[in-house]
Amino acid sequence: AVVGAGLGGSAAAYFLQQHFGPQVQLDVYEAAGVGGRLATVTVNKQQYESRGASIHALSLHMQDFVKILGLKHRREVAGKSAIFSGEHFVLEETDWYLLNLFRLWWHYGISFLRLQMWVEEVMEKFMRIYKYQAHGYAFSSLEELLRSLGGDAFVNMTQRSVAESLLEVGVTQRFVDDVIAAVLRSSYGQSVLVPAFAGAMSLAGAQGSTWAVEGGNKLVCSGLLKLTKANVILARVTGISLHSSEGRALYQVHYESSEGQGSAFYDMVVVTTPLHPSRSNFTFENFEPPIADFPGAFQPSVTSVVHGYLNSSYFGFPDPKLFPFTSILTTDTPDLFFNAMDNICPVNISAAFRRKQPQEAAVWRVLSQQPLDKQQLKTLFRSYYSVQVTEWQTYPRYDAAKSLPPIVLHENLFYLSGVEWVASSMEMIAVAAKNVALLAYNRWHQDLEKIDQKDLMHKVKTEL
Repeated sequence: AVVGAGLGGSAAAYFLQQHFGPQVQLDVYEAAGVGGRLATVTVNKQQYESRGASIHALSLHMQDFVKILGLKHRREVAGKSAIFSGEHFVLEETDWYLLNLFRLWWHYGISFLRLQMWVEEVMEKFMRIYKYQAHGYAFSSLEELLRSLGGDAFVNMTQRSVAESLLEVGVTQRFVDDVIAAVLRSSYGQSVLVPAFAGAMSLAGAQGSTWAVEGGNKLVCSGLLKLTKANVILARVTGISLHSSEGRALYQVHYESSEGQGSAFYDMVVVTTPLHPSRSNFTFENFEPPIADFPGAFQPSVTSVVHGYLNSSYFGFPDPKLFPFTSILTTDTPDLFFNAMDNICPVNISAAFRRKQPQEAAVWRVLSQQPLDKQQLKTLFRSYYSVQVTEWQTYPRYDAAKSLPPIVLHENLFYLSGVEWVASSMEMIAVAAKNVALLAYNRWHQDLEKIDQKDLMHKVKTEL
């Protein structure tokens, strides 16, 4: 059984079938809708991503999924970004790459080069995971996974803040306050106190080229489930109880659906929905020792998709025709009531599509921590036709927990969502799904040589 049909659940189902073979029987439980947080909203008969909007160019599993499913990359529509302090823009992007570099240099010295080198070093080591996974290696804990990629330094990066790590490599406080804070507010809705590893992943996404799936990123989830011919059960899982049969653990999954309550037995269960008390009222029965509560809280975040006319005067442009930006990030200023906003394109972009001019009514996605009130909407928009609000608890509150959740809850009971406490992105979830599938397969076949191996870089080179 796989609990949850978001990206984690659908990728786990796909990888489990890849490793165990087509004869494996897969039931996928989903309470809300396939795709999880990869959801869209409809404005004027067009669909727009409400969250989980962009995928980094180095996301190899996501690239693979798109290829296998015959999906396409969405056409890129260029636009410029700026960072707003509540009073003025502290940094503005131009059409000229060299001018952008000059501005960064002028404002911040070599801080941005030091940042780039730091992020690249982290990403280069992180990319080792694909080699390990291609050779069938798996990890039974998040700490082991991180240690195999970057030693104790990577584990430590989950315990100390991104600000601390960047100041240590010579990035200035001003650069951290202006640029790093703005990126983290737009991605995680949190401050520069998020752990360094989560910060590095977010900053890699802000630097590199990103892409999205034509038709919506959620098509990856429905596509993988269709491909694996998984049996999707529309029900909310309420708990798991442990039984045993012929010396082997057997798991009874209890659920509630529109038809009432039910349960079914499984050899193996992968839970891909958050198990934190604030997010679920999941129970575990008959486990000895009992499965402990998961510490930590989640960050509330609100996405408002607004169809309307931007109030460019608020940003210092009385003539809307002259407003040049399609994406506005914000610094960590107490008076600012939103984290970021961008002029978004629909999930299907035709060849004739052009982005709306700033003086025209456009579809804007505004990210904030609280729902926007009438006054705040009036501040950002001269007038608007519609507002669609989605309230999420998307990301872990990174300052709230100091230990990483386990992957193995019991013999053949695995927890995938814990990876978000390391960093939260579509690719991190896909990597975790592949790891859980390999771990389940290697444990089932008692192939312990493939679990938690030390010095993997050397082993993989030898195998090559």
